[in-house]
Amino acid sequence: MISEMEKIQKQHIVIVGGGFGGVKTALELAKHHQLFDVTLVSDRPDFWYFPTLYHTATGGTRAQSSIPIASLLKNTGVTFVEGKAVSLDRATKTLVLSPDKSLQYDKLVMALGVVTNYFGIPGLQEFSYGVKSIGEAEELKRHLHQQVVDEGKPDLNYVVVGGGATGIELAGALGKYLQFIMKQHGVSGRRVHIDLVEGNKHLMPRMPKSVGIAIERRLRRLGVTLYLGKAVEGETADALNISGKALRSHTVIWTAGQANNPFFTDNNFPSSPRHKVVVDEFLRAEKDIFVIGDNAETTFSGMAQTAIYDAEFVAHNLVKEAENEPKLAYRPKKPVYVTPAGPQWAAVEWGNVHLYGKLGWFLREAGDFVAFTDIESIPHAAMQWAHALQEQHLCEACGSVA
Repeated sequence: MISEMEKIQKQHIVIVGGGFGGVKTALELAKHHQLFDVTLVSDRPDFWYFPTLYHTATGGTRAQSSIPIASLLKNTGVTFVEGKAVSLDRATKTLVLSPDKSLQYDKLVMALGVVTNYFGIPGLQEFSYGVKSIGEAEELKRHLHQQVVDEGKPDLNYVVVGGGATGIELAGALGKYLQFIMKQHGVSGRRVHIDLVEGNKHLMPRMPKSVGIAIERRLRRLGVTLYLGKAVEGETADALNISGKALRSHTVIWTAGQANNPFFTDNNFPSSPRHKVVVDEFLRAEKDIFVIGDNAETTFSGMAQTAIYDAEFVAHNLVKEAENEPKLAYRPKKPVYVTPAGPQWAAVEWGNVHLYGKLGWFLREAGDFVAFTDIESIPHAAMQWAHALQEQHLCEACGSVA
């Protein structure tokens, strides 16, 4: 006899995005292979762990921040397709990919992540460096080394733009890494200056003021010069212009601007004032199309923890719907914010509790391990975490990683 489960026609779920949201959704749905055929689409072959990209830029290796998606999906039954989502035919439920691919779906989950936004400021795209991808992080690292190799000296001034987590993490790590580069290439006795520019009056403007002030004190102790409440007006090959002042530098690192993936405006998705996709209480932008993580207009979008939470929520509801059971309504969950600023120091906002220093750093390392377990088996997660941890400690100690 045919069981009730066998009578259920499988749905084809197409998930777009190879970050936390997309990979976690695929892994959760793969546990219910009797209900779904799952396809994951990404425009790159690797999963990037964004919280450690600044380590890759300051001495770590690609492996510290990158895991092949195929290895994450091994033995799960999930089909992986490499391609860029270009357009959507809603009438035929067809997703068009570049180059020359298309996929039909029953349900579509969009987790595309964000793109860099230069806000139309002259010169930034041409002259600044970034740390929002593996390629950008490695390009910056090559530039830092090449300056010393070609000129026999580092840049005298390094400017980080953006007082959010990435800018703070990078500014806190950059000075020690530059000292290591100079030592490695036989250059000594030169002092470098690290500047951090933020348009708001305090760092981490979305967090309580006391957290931003604590981080400011920490960075100043590390020798970082802060330019707060300063507007970036433009960049040339030799300087960054902020509020009428020129900061001389050949190394400006832009971490400040993000915009929603252009796929959504190109395909007429409803947009909020924050330019994120408007979703309902089930994270649907429209019938059979879900939008999660950084792309969705939810309270805490923009955090990896939120992307994972959204993925689990949507996967749960897809299972309930397939089994004709009641679904849950979305309730935002506040993430734990952990922001490193230099070696073995981090600021933590955990609800109403604020922690600073080495304890915060330990919590960050523990959080990284938990994040890896969200997308890998515990043994593989432990290996990835231990490898990343070893590289971080080597970088901080000016070890042999370069």
